[in-house]
Amino acid sequence: MLNSSYEPLNVCTMRRAYVLVFKGRAEVIEKHAQPLHSASDTFQRPHVIRLLTYVHVPRLAKRRISRPVLFARDGWRCGYCGSSTGKLTLDHIVPRKSRRRVGLGKRGSPPARRVTGARAIVLLAETEMALRVRPRPPAPLVFIKLAAASVPANWRPYLQGYGVSSAA
Repeated sequence: MLNSSYEPLNVCTMRRAYVLVFKGRAEVIEKHAQPLHSASDTFQRPHVIRLLTYVHVPRLAKRRISRPVLFARDGWRCGYCGSSTGKLTLDHIVPRKSRRRVGLGKRGSPPARRVTGARAIVLLAETEMALRVRPRPPAPLVFIKLAAASVPANWRPYLQGYGVSSAA
């Protein structure tokens, strides 16, 4: 779905796209090769639609970010070692647990933990671990890629400048 300025807004269902076109709130920019069939008629199946009125999108508003969005932002790779094998966990850069150490050994050091829990209550600067890339907000394209398994060729011209090249 494109804004009236051809800015990508989001990915919507085919049904939602058709209803917007049917009600006159959007126009079909790219149509799908297969038409829609009803009991008595055939309609063009919308593939890319453009809203007829501009929708203001607040860019400063923070989007709710889920685990899949964070993992997709980083290419489904570990933020520390870069491996893509094994299960990923969500590790906070600033730990949410209290800084008060509970269950410390006799010498004041934390007991041995698994690698995934090595930073449970320790700040990143206090460990020997380093992040490969600095955390950043996810790009709008991440949300589009999560909604659609792959970016169709018909969408590519409208996503230029958002991290997708027009070449397949």
